[in-house]
Amino acid sequence: MSPKRPQSAGTMPGGVWLREPPAPQRSPSLTRERIVAATVETLDRDGMAGLSMRRLAEALDVHATSLYWYVATRDELFDLALDEVFGEVALPGHQSWREDVAAFMDGLRAALLRHPWAGPLASSRPLMGPHALARAEFVHAALVAAGFSGLNLSAAAAAVSNYVIGTASVEAAWRQEDQGGSRRALGEHIQRRADLYPALAAHPPGTDDGWDAHFTRGMDFLLAGLESYRS
Repeated sequence: MSPKRPQSAGTMPGGVWLREPPAPQRSPSLTRERIVAATVETLDRDGMAGLSMRRLAEALDVHATSLYWYVATRDELFDLALDEVFGEVALPGHQSWREDVAAFMDGLRAALLRHPWAGPLASSRPLMGPHALARAEFVHAALVAAGFSGLNLSAAAAAVSNYVIGTASVEAAWRQEDQGGSRRALGEHIQRRADLYPALAAHPPGTDDGWDAHFTRGMDFLLAGLESYRS
């Protein structure tokens, strides 16, 4: 008998986290852990466009219908893989709130850059898995210790995560392109239209100081803003 699909709750965004994990099938060769590992490997190699139930089943040497015992849709594979990436972010030891948040931001950026597909997914999928929620709990606890609450707390936590996800997504996209050629073309385009973009022509956008330096400076601005707000 073919495996049954998970219940319909699984078709909603993040639904894979809203039901109990299925019991293992009789064959021990297929587990959720194997599915997640193969999904991450496929996404790292082929990107989001290269992931399908059929191709994943081939990589696992199982029939595609066997996957539906564990996941209802391709989107659920994305959710599982994305949470696995969040699990790579080490939770730092408790220091000052600012040091804790900065360490988290550095760790999340590194994880997202190791998996270039993860940043865009993190901005479009609900982060409801256990690894993502544990990291969200860590950030919220640090900000609560800093004195944030209510709307200020949720806005501060969103600013932290959105900054990392956004900058990592941009960096990953640029790294997959001819970065030098594209930036030269952009600079020349702006210079030819300096009357329209005088500030950009006088101060060309770029990362001449390196992606790391740009990220750190922006993070410092963000954390300094949060620090001043709580003063």
